[in-house]
Amino acid sequence: MHPRTLVRSLVVPADPDTVWALVGGFAGLGDWHPHVPPATVEDGADPELPGAVRAFTLDGTVVARERLLARDPAARSYRYTLLEPLALPVEEYVATLAVTGHPDGAELRWTASYRAPDALVPKVEAAFGDGVYATGLDAVRQRLS
Repeated sequence: MHPRTLVRSLVVPADPDTVWALVGGFAGLGDWHPHVPPATVEDGADPELPGAVRAFTLDGTVVARERLLARDPAARSYRYTLLEPLALPVEEYVATLAVTGHPDGAELRWTASYRAPDALVPKVEAAFGDGVYATGLDAVRQRLS
């Protein structure tokens, strides 16, 4: 398995703090992403503190679990890891969602590092990069434009 990087970003014509207010809550991904179900934070943990685990459930089945590794509201970013690989056998998956200032508003950047065999990379790019990241970023742009 080789180290990989996945990156999707776009510029939103809105103030960075406004964008962060929408996307910055670790437990709130399902509130703004059109293809992600609402998350449940396990064990009553504070969803804004490292160590919190969010679980996504479809039809009563947990389809993904992610642990918050770091959250920095001042820098408008959070980092998390995938606890169980979904249908794709990736390893060491760590993602970051960040909002920074841009001359045209705010840049919203979603990145991940992971390990996967060469043959799996196109599937990861399609599933996570396009299906999750790009779709979510576009939903934010539509909502805030």
